Amino acid sequence: MAAQRGVPPMRMLEEALGISLTSSGDTPEPVAADGAYYLEHVSITEVSEDDCEYEEIPDDNFSIPEGEEDLTKAINIIQEQATDTEILEQTTVLPSKHVVHEAIEDFLCNFLIKMEMNRTLDSFQAEWYELIQKGKTEFSEIGNVPDVYSQVVLLETENKNLKKDLKHFKQAAEKAREELLRTQKERDFHRMHHKRTVQEKNKLIADLKGLKLHYASYEPTIRVLHEKHHVLLKEKMLTSLERDRAVGKISGLQASLKNIELAHIHIPKIKGFRETASISGEQGDSAGYSCEKENKSEGPTQKGLHESRQDSGYKKKMKDDRKDSEFPTNMQPDTDLSVCDENIGPSKFDYKLNNIFRLHDLPVTCINLHPCKEFLVSCSEDRLWKMVGLPKGNVFLTGSGHTDWLADCCFHPSGTKLATSSGDSTIKLWDLSTGECLLTFEGHSHAVWSCTWHSSGDFVASASLDMTSKIWDINSERCRYTLYGHTDSVNSIEFFPFSNTLLTASADKTLSVWDARTSKCEHSLYGHMHSINDATFTPRGHIIASCDARGVIKLWDFRNLIPIVSIDVGPSTGNEVNFDSTGRVLAQASASGIIHLLHLKTGQIHKLVGHENEVHTVVFSQDGKNIYSGGSDGTVRLWL
Repeated sequence: MAAQRGVPPMRMLEEALGISLTSSGDTPEPVAADGAYYLEHVSITEVSEDDCEYEEIPDDNFSIPEGEEDLTKAINIIQEQATDTEILEQTTVLPSKHVVHEAIEDFLCNFLIKMEMNRTLDSFQAEWYELIQKGKTEFSEIGNVPDVYSQVVLLETENKNLKKDLKHFKQAAEKAREELLRTQKERDFHRMHHKRTVQEKNKLIADLKGLKLHYASYEPTIRVLHEKHHVLLKEKMLTSLERDRAVGKISGLQASLKNIELAHIHIPKIKGFRETASISGEQGDSAGYSCEKENKSEGPTQKGLHESRQDSGYKKKMKDDRKDSEFPTNMQPDTDLSVCDENIGPSKFDYKLNNIFRLHDLPVTCINLHPCKEFLVSCSEDRLWKMVGLPKGNVFLTGSGHTDWLADCCFHPSGTKLATSSGDSTIKLWDLSTGECLLTFEGHSHAVWSCTWHSSGDFVASASLDMTSKIWDINSERCRYTLYGHTDSVNSIEFFPFSNTLLTASADKTLSVWDARTSKCEHSLYGHMHSINDATFTPRGHIIASCDARGVIKLWDFRNLIPIVSIDVGPSTGNEVNFDSTGRVLAQASASGIIHLLHLKTGQIHKLVGHENEVHTVVFSQDGKNIYSGGSDGTVRLWL
């Protein structure tokens, strides 16, 4: 860059370095008019360092490297920095955009296109370009369209857009107004509903408080009546037992009196009987003679019809002559059940899956063990029951005859017969020696869920979906009693060991205890919150176990008819419960595919896992060493 005009370079260097390079008496020479200048030789005396004052000069990024000190370069650097500072201090002003005005011909063409005047546009363009070619038009004189027209067009366009936006905003505001009105109406409705609900709640709270006070006043009376009811039940049971004993004694005395009378019959009476018989015989000969005469006139067809009528009448008379069985009054319990606790070994819980018997194509609904032999009977939804030998699982007998799925089965106390209940609303009795159906009981209106034998072997009890239970007499082949009282399906039924007491479990969440001789409900047990699927006695009969649809197991004291404990192993459904022969271990078949083993003494729960699907039934062997279970896959599994 060139040095600034009128400023000597030495003076610029002195100002930059802050020192004077000329003597104090010397004055600079005047500069020539054309800007030329010259250097004057000046001698600089060496000054002592002691008389000099040193001042630190700030480094403004124009330091010169050592060994390259040059006066000209230093001046150039200072001038460049000054120029850069001036450039930075100047404000940059950008040129305004040149507005190009629209020409007259373009304005007219655009106007005609906008108005869709196509023929006029063609005529205008043809005449306009013809004038241009002839050179008769001077463009300088025509000029451009004034700005006001362009602004008017822009304002019109903007006005149209604003009108469209205004229309949309009005529509949106109308919709918002309608929505606001609807919301206000809904708010008012909910507010009124809330006020009404609050009033009803306050009223219910007041009624509930009044009912609590009312109930509290009756509670002592109810407690006293409940205690009296228990006392009367115990007295009734004792009275019935004494009555049964008295009836047994009277029947024994009558039998002995009859034997005494038969022993004192005289012979003359027998002779008279013979004389009477001979007289009647003579009369019979004459009657027979007349009959022979009548028969001689009958044909072979009439004779066969007469004989068939006599046979049918004989069979009907034999059936009518069958008497109802009597309920036993002095049944003695099995001596095997009175074993002392100290003679029983420790309970077993470490069962392992040993074998799988694939017996049915559809789910297994029930398993029962023969009371005397090593046989097992399984019932299934395929309408068949099968008896297999243990422990190999060979099928010895198959029973078919039901027209719908089988629900339950039970062995006769002697082990010679089998009772089955089915979804076809019937109960069938089977002869296990031949596998044939001996008897069919019909009377229920819906599926029969469960059946059980009386310890005497003369009665079968059944529980049905029709909310009733029935007691069937084997000898008279008829229904002796129908038990009414449950308000929902009766899912399970079982006789108390060696007694005339029945236990039923229902979907109405209650257990009922019945007297089979009178068909009366003696007591009901409440406590389950869901449908009860099964209930059973311990072998000694002093405890009842029940399970419901949520997997809750309850134990009840049968002597005092009160609950003992409740165990929740759910939420899967509990399908069946059974005790082992000692009555100390309870097994539950669960819909989750697990078998739960409950130790009654310690309360510990052990799980047997091996089924792939739902477990429907489970039963212990007589010695308690094995467990048999049936599942929805149609298999029976052996656990050792």
